[in-house]
Amino acid sequence: MIELRDVHRRYQRVHALRGVSLTVEAGQRFGIVGESGSGKSTLVRLLAGLDRPTSGEISFQGKRIDDLPERRLGFLRSELQVVFQDPMGSLDPRMRVRDIISEPLGRTDRARVAEMLAAVGLPADSGDRYPHQFSGGQRQRISIARALAPRPSVLVADEPVSALDVSVRKQILDLLADLVARFDLTLVFVSHDLGVVRRICDTVAVMRHGEIVERGEVATVYSAPRHPYTRELIAAAPNLHAELERLRGR
Repeated sequence: MIELRDVHRRYQRVHALRGVSLTVEAGQRFGIVGESGSGKSTLVRLLAGLDRPTSGEISFQGKRIDDLPERRLGFLRSELQVVFQDPMGSLDPRMRVRDIISEPLGRTDRARVAEMLAAVGLPADSGDRYPHQFSGGQRQRISIARALAPRPSVLVADEPVSALDVSVRKQILDLLADLVARFDLTLVFVSHDLGVVRRICDTVAVMRHGEIVERGEVATVYSAPRHPYTRELIAAAPNLHAELERLRGR
């Protein structure tokens, strides 16, 4: 589905990606984990066609996208959709929810809006309201509904729960897992938290300083990490269930 070959990205003095190569298979739940500055956000922008590599090749469904002009990326815009970290920042506050969800379609489709609202667990009348009238978790559900509206084959979730409360985080992760299965999506899930990636992904690539330092099945990487940095991430990862229990016990 997605392939990167020896991808570099330089921004003046900053070398954001250093020879990144990876393959995401159709139907895979592929996690990309690393701390701030590891290159995760740059990688997302390249996957979505929002930026170009300095060198290297990026292919989507067997077709190179790194050398295509913007006018020829229409197929990528419909086939790959992104859910961003901050739902309030990614939703136009002047638009009603029905228009936000319909925006990727290029037209207002009330039937599709109703279908997507139901899929993400929001009431049907949500389409008549504005983003500021919803909680953070509900706004992220709206973002997910918008991303799913054009029926993509790949969903890229860029830190989609890091701005949410712990209890809401679990709900959104469960929702994403359900939707990925229901709509037969390929998922690329980006996070700084290996514990979150472990919950929703089957494969993981660990990034540090623009390089992939370890990759493999999540269970294997988590139980027997080879790289010292991966071990640091595992030691620092909070346990979602433990945190929920702690909050309940307050």
